[in-house]
Amino acid sequence: LAAARRFNGRPFITKHNRAGKGLGTQLFFSTAAMEEFIAGPTYQEPRDGIWLVQEYIEAPEPFITRCEFIGGRFVYAVQVDTSEGFQLCPADACQIGDAFCPAEGGRARPKFEIITGFADPIIPRYEGFLRANEIAVAGIEFICDAAGRLYTYDINTNTNYNSDAEAAAGIYAMLELARFLGMELNAA
Repeated sequence: LAAARRFNGRPFITKHNRAGKGLGTQLFFSTAAMEEFIAGPTYQEPRDGIWLVQEYIEAPEPFITRCEFIGGRFVYAVQVDTSEGFQLCPADACQIGDAFCPAEGGRARPKFEIITGFADPIIPRYEGFLRANEIAVAGIEFICDAAGRLYTYDINTNTNYNSDAEAAAGIYAMLELARFLGMELNAA
């Protein structure tokens, strides 16, 4: 609550530390709403007792971008639809598809879509950051606000890939990962 109060009435997001899959991520428009949630029956303390509190950045369109890196080099960027919330895990195991949806084909666009020809100036900066921190494989997520300012908010070193998005784009990160690991094994 103390961290949330620092936003001075601006919307904010809370997330369990190391929650994974976006589980437990919630948007609050006031500290009073967060206080009500904490006092309510659905509140669950994070395993390590740590909450991450972030300013909510409203994008002009409901999506974030996730950039995938293997061997410290950019592989592709994925546009992720956030219109249905923050459960944004791209792994096939996280997808329930239409298994629990009574409506047929309710989604006009896929939730995860690889952006063809993505070449944002942030990519060399991300690659430099990964090199400086000796991170070989990562997914880095960012969002842009209405003014076009880019906010990097998450770095996943246990990244996952979405096979439907990859098949549609003809790009396969697991294949790139296998090549990279093969080169690392040969170099050892």
